Amino acid sequence: MDVMTRALVARDAPGDAPQADAQPNDAATTDAGADKGGMREYSIQEMKRKFHMRASALRYYEEAGLLGDIGRTPNGQRLYTKANIDRMEAIACFKDAGMTIDEIKRFFDYEADEGEHIMDMLALLKHRQHAIERQRVALEKAYHHVLRKVRYYSAVNESIVGGAPHPDWNDFEDEARP
Repeated sequence: MDVMTRALVARDAPGDAPQADAQPNDAATTDAGADKGGMREYSIQEMKRKFHMRASALRYYEEAGLLGDIGRTPNGQRLYTKANIDRMEAIACFKDAGMTIDEIKRFFDYEADEGEHIMDMLALLKHRQHAIERQRVALEKAYHHVLRKVRYYSAVNESIVGGAPHPDWNDFEDEARP
């Protein structure tokens, strides 16, 4: 994984989201998760738990060409490596950032020949950066509206309990603004 992808994967996510340096819980290791020749392998069950997703999603990413080089047991069960975990962390990060499957595929295609496609990679990432910035602005606006509603309806509740006149919505307009 290149430096740019690592930087995107290393994020300040809530505790249940995949983290860049997190490892699957060794206590949950199955026979498939045994150490084979110094290279740890993980079952689909471990991957499901690590990434909080269904096995069908992992299989979809594999079928879509985003998650490749999946090993198999003699019984045909999937075996994932640290490289698969790194790739899945990048996929999860990009999905959290709102990238489509097509955009993620393009990024990985560009990354495979980054010298030739560095400008394409930057354009794709900058486009996503701008989209996220627009989302953040909209979310901040919605957050302040919700704060205003909480303050207003708290005052309504107090007026009902105390027998006071109903508050005026317009009195709360500026209180929710930063």
